[in-house]
Amino acid sequence: MRPSALELLKERRIQPSAQRLAIAEHVLATESHPSADQVFAAVKETLPMVSRATVYNTLHLLAKKGLVRELTLAEGKVVFDANVEKHHHFVDERTGAIRDVPWEAVRATRVEPPEGYELTEWQVVMRGVKRRAARPR
Repeated sequence: MRPSALELLKERRIQPSAQRLAIAEHVLATESHPSADQVFAAVKETLPMVSRATVYNTLHLLAKKGLVRELTLAEGKVVFDANVEKHHHFVDERTGAIRDVPWEAVRATRVEPPEGYELTEWQVVMRGVKRRAARPR
């Protein structure tokens, strides 16, 4: 059983204010890779006094403490991923939805950084659209 958001905040030595807890509960419970604005809108429904700055600062703190990953999968669009295990992503070009792809689903035979660099992490971001079903004749 996964620890609660409160337990995770305490484990990472994050002071669990009501706002931080609400933000953490939302982002850790979703698989949808929300943007900060999406988290803000969702949390504001249950906690109207939360500020946009608090949401942004808390998301960055959660990323710094390793509870979420901050990803830029499209130009100018930062999202937050509660799955911090190694995996890849698929972006639906029509809807913008982001789905996790298991690490072992992608086979890479050679991953080398440019000369003079050390590789610390890598992932594959796939993009595509859902095939339309063939119409019966």
